[in-house]
Amino acid sequence: MEKWWHDKVVYQIYPKSFMDSNNDGIGDLQGIISKLDYLKELGIGIIWLSPVYESPMDDNGYDISNYREIASEFGTMQDMEKLIKEADKRGIKIIMDLVVNHTSDEHTWFIESRKSKDNPYRDYYIWRDGKDGKEPSDIKSYFSGSAWQYDEHTKQYYLHLFSKKQPDLNWDNAKLREEIYDMMNFWLDKGIAGFRMDVIELIGKDIDNCILGNTDNTHKYIQEMHKKTFGKFDSFTVGETGGATIERAKLYSNPERKELNMVFHFQHVGLDEQKGKSKWDLKELDLIELKDILSSWQTDLGTEGWNSLYWNNHDQPRIVSRWGNDKEYRVESAKMLATILHFMKGTPYIYQGEEIGMTNAYFTDINQYKDIETLNLYKERIEKGYPYEEIMKSIMTKGRDNARTPMQWNDEYNSGFTKGTPWIEVNKNYKEINVENDLKNKDSIFYYYKKLVDLRKNNPLIVYGDYKLINREHPQIFSYIREYKDEKLIVICNFYGKETEFTLPEDILYKDKELIISNYPNKENDIRRFKLAPYEACVYKLF
Repeated sequence: MEKWWHDKVVYQIYPKSFMDSNNDGIGDLQGIISKLDYLKELGIGIIWLSPVYESPMDDNGYDISNYREIASEFGTMQDMEKLIKEADKRGIKIIMDLVVNHTSDEHTWFIESRKSKDNPYRDYYIWRDGKDGKEPSDIKSYFSGSAWQYDEHTKQYYLHLFSKKQPDLNWDNAKLREEIYDMMNFWLDKGIAGFRMDVIELIGKDIDNCILGNTDNTHKYIQEMHKKTFGKFDSFTVGETGGATIERAKLYSNPERKELNMVFHFQHVGLDEQKGKSKWDLKELDLIELKDILSSWQTDLGTEGWNSLYWNNHDQPRIVSRWGNDKEYRVESAKMLATILHFMKGTPYIYQGEEIGMTNAYFTDINQYKDIETLNLYKERIEKGYPYEEIMKSIMTKGRDNARTPMQWNDEYNSGFTKGTPWIEVNKNYKEINVENDLKNKDSIFYYYKKLVDLRKNNPLIVYGDYKLINREHPQIFSYIREYKDEKLIVICNFYGKETEFTLPEDILYKDKELIISNYPNKENDIRRFKLAPYEACVYKLF
């Protein structure tokens, strides 16, 4: 069944770093409103707005202290309502980041919960007695250290899978669930189109058996959520499920199960990590592994789900720095990576700045970093005796602040993001890499992305076509076929910086071809066999 969002492309905004309207160094809602025409020009149909709720900002808004108020640094509820209306005028829907695995420890619920063991809100969170004078279990926080924090007042521990200022909610409490559903309807009634659901796989955890996610209860609660909230609207939902396999993704996103529209899996973004270690323990990407994973999600999900297509977000480094070449082939490799993704079946996500080829920050001093995960990692590894250079290499490669530096609008002071002091430094390459430069150059990365977005809107083949990987064993080329009814496309990409040769498999027959898009000029090749330039990407319609 076709949905209104099937041919849409999503643009993620990290509000703190997008556009500052009042020059306090922090991006805000009025700043976003001022750039809606830019997003309309790009052609996107949905904005995923990272959290703008009231928060002490221990984890940049993913620690919410009031779900029904806007953080003062971002603006007011009136600003939020205006953003929804102004976006809608331009044919753009808004989805909000829903963070309901945990709250801030400054949320009223938790302030009440920690007052006493018999407080009515006690059971809104997960409290346990210690064992043998230590933590209740050896569960670790994703942000380093134990996931248990001792509370002196009631002599018990509370669970926090992230920061100690982010206590986990107890979803087994029916009253808590009803409060959350009521809050979700509050936002849906304001006109948002749906939610991106932060670490949603964790809500049904079985903590006493040390099972953190993907439980039967997780699905039970999401089905209940669907029934009581967004299922009553023509909504759009995507869940962050880092541990999801394809079989698990089917449980979350099969339309018949009435849960979510799609999930974010992490299988491809873990491929440059050493197996069994953390994301900070680096290894080279194996292209064949990447092809296999992305292709399996294209073919094996079938009609039991819908793909989310992404390279980067606020938690991932910049893709052109990660798997492209952000120096001599920055433009070519950024376009190549976009080509691979945007011709696949599913919903593509563009992270702010990706459409102009923004790069990692490469901050060399730990004091330049603001992210709690990064700072905890640094402290932990220094204490363990890791070499400073090795720690900093990991951070410069994988740290979340790489994606969080201010959006680069022009070559003026602070890249046009703010006239004040930005909350985090602007990438020093902003004079070369910025929106204004890209809008002046018809061969820019921006206009390439604009064409990719437009092609999806106007080609059911790209939206609904079948997928077939070809030349799987080739160590440099990522190529595949898309077919729908009587139409066929071939996507051919050189993933690396050396020239290589493409050979069309003999079983792919065609009489004629038409070049749809290419990141090099004048590439009218005989596609049966031809040489690909470094990071070359080309897409042909076959007849």
